Amino acid sequence: MRLTILGCSGSVPGPDAAASGYLLEADGFVLGVELGNGAFAQLQAVRDPFDLDALLLTHLHPDHCADFSALTVLRRYHPDPPYGTRPRRLPVYAPEEAPRRLANAYAPHESERLETDLSDVYEFHPLAAGTPRIGPFELRVVPVVHPTEAFGVRVSAGGTTFAYTGDTGPCAALDELAAGVDVLLAEASWTDAPDRPPGVHLSGRHAGELAERAGAGRLLLTHVAPWCDRRAVLAEARAAFSGPADLAEQGARYDM
Repeated sequence: MRLTILGCSGSVPGPDAAASGYLLEADGFVLGVELGNGAFAQLQAVRDPFDLDALLLTHLHPDHCADFSALTVLRRYHPDPPYGTRPRRLPVYAPEEAPRRLANAYAPHESERLETDLSDVYEFHPLAAGTPRIGPFELRVVPVVHPTEAFGVRVSAGGTTFAYTGDTGPCAALDELAAGVDVLLAEASWTDAPDRPPGVHLSGRHAGELAERAGAGRLLLTHVAPWCDRRAVLAEARAAFSGPADLAEQGARYDM
């Protein structure tokens, strides 16, 4: 399994830094995970976007799905696509409201919004707790704690297990998600402090403690907000986790 970081800036894109976007690849299958602000440009730098075999969105905040509109323009209007995008619709696994919410974001004005239906180029599947299979990937999807419907995902393929927290505050579901994984990609939006709003994000300390409890093989920190000190977030995680911990880096590839 290979993980590619398209973007890892938290909450908003940063200077020359895209918001959340990742690729998971195994057995020739390309699964996109998130497509936040700027991630579509980074995707084009490393792969043809038509190579995507499926897309998963853990929740519908813009820093995780804003570039879905750009992908829609490509799939609808590219003059010479490598295959017919209407007979071969892209499977999209996302929260139940995604077809309506993403259509609202795409439509330029109210009259078009009332008629916009993106199912001409997408095949939507509502994301929910469970164990779906996407291509070669076996998933475990768990609801997590965030101000909107949000999920974390555990992904297995070829004897390797990877977990991604999505955006979440500390919750018991994360221990189930991360138990014994080879690589844990954990959001760590800020440093730890008593005045952080509850039920929104993890700190570096939270991410490190989660990885330690889970016995994760490796911890990668993502979604650090551009106004936060990335090195301080990493130091917190390393103080709490006895294994290798690093900041995810845009453009990096990790073979698992």
